[in-house]
Amino acid sequence: MLYHSTNNPAHRVDLKEAILRSLPPDNGLYMPDVLPTLGEDFWNDWRDRSFQDIGFAVAKAFFGEDVPDDALREIVAGTVSFDAPLVTLGPGDHILELFHGPTLAFKDFGARFMARLMAWLTRGDDRELTVLVATSGDTGGAVASAFHNVPGTRVIILYPQGKVSGLQEKQLTALGGNITALEIQGSFDDCQALVKSAFLDRELAERLNLTSANSINLARLVPQSFYYIHAARQLPEGVKPTFVIPSGNFGNLTAGLLAVQLGLPVDQFVAATNLNDVVPEYLRLGQYTPRPSVATISNAMDVGAPSNFVRMQALFGGSWEAMKNRISGFAVDDDQTRAAIRTVKALHDYAIDPHGAIGWLAAQKWRANHPGSATVTLETAHPAKFLDVMEAELGHDCLAIPQRLAVLAGRQKVATLLPADKAVFRDWLCSM
Repeated sequence: MLYHSTNNPAHRVDLKEAILRSLPPDNGLYMPDVLPTLGEDFWNDWRDRSFQDIGFAVAKAFFGEDVPDDALREIVAGTVSFDAPLVTLGPGDHILELFHGPTLAFKDFGARFMARLMAWLTRGDDRELTVLVATSGDTGGAVASAFHNVPGTRVIILYPQGKVSGLQEKQLTALGGNITALEIQGSFDDCQALVKSAFLDRELAERLNLTSANSINLARLVPQSFYYIHAARQLPEGVKPTFVIPSGNFGNLTAGLLAVQLGLPVDQFVAATNLNDVVPEYLRLGQYTPRPSVATISNAMDVGAPSNFVRMQALFGGSWEAMKNRISGFAVDDDQTRAAIRTVKALHDYAIDPHGAIGWLAAQKWRANHPGSATVTLETAHPAKFLDVMEAELGHDCLAIPQRLAVLAGRQKVATLLPADKAVFRDWLCSM
């Protein structure tokens, strides 16, 4: 299969180029020339299939023309080695727990798949691969875990100074080995702009053999479709879910749209954001106005210029009407987020993280206007990753910290501080 740029359909590349180079030279994003569907043979028995079988079917639909079945099965088996269970809080009120992977965040699915697919694509290559990634919190930890000490790779993670939680920061900065952390004096949008500037410098990108691990990379995006289908099969037969997605860079929601393209019956999507509400504003007004992000307690969603918006536009043929009919938007502030954390605990004895709390609140608003809807809120990270916020709302010792997170607390942070300056960043890359 070939892949084209969202900015120029005439610019087309093969799978290896799309995945390893990540970003087209025109600053668009890669999309498949043909969006695949899953046939009747899959949908006739999809509810009886395992999570891994679902993952293989989706991966084969997107990548099967280029990657043999045995390699895809191995990639998926290494990706989906933990569950994504659906938890029911009340009638029509469901939570999809996506934090059971090694770094306790939904990004584990995409990062593990991507690391394995890249390893297959570069088998036999003798050049070191440099993985460059910007993170607002969870992406960096998942990528660091997936690529830690993988031969032939080095990982450079850019994160905004003072804008990730303490335990998130340790996941980025305490592994060592082939993982390097850059603490950027700016926002996530600044980090993302620096990463894109490196890819658009084609001479630099080629010299360093750069690839991206952000959701601008299709290898990160496609495996996130797995759990939408897995979630829907956990609902009673005949129930069409409304997926409520806490959203920042909008890769997760785009993956849900790809699942619908594959044939998954979905009632509606709800994009739930914090005060960085450029997409809900677009859905309401028809005007897309990126702006500098503002810091919130749901830091992984602090994105003012979401990269995947261009993919969303492409999937809807550029039609605002079509997008706003398929996706509803809600924005929530920090006070409402904190209240939602307390309410979910009081009503259901369930600890929900600040991102999931935004989704849960949006789900309540949706069901109030659509009685009978079955909402599935994506709980994107374990609440222990945001211990300061959780303890402020629920009290000390409100959570048991998973051991794989607790062991990081005493490790030393190692990071290089850099300004949000493209020339300085380029010089740093060239000096490695």
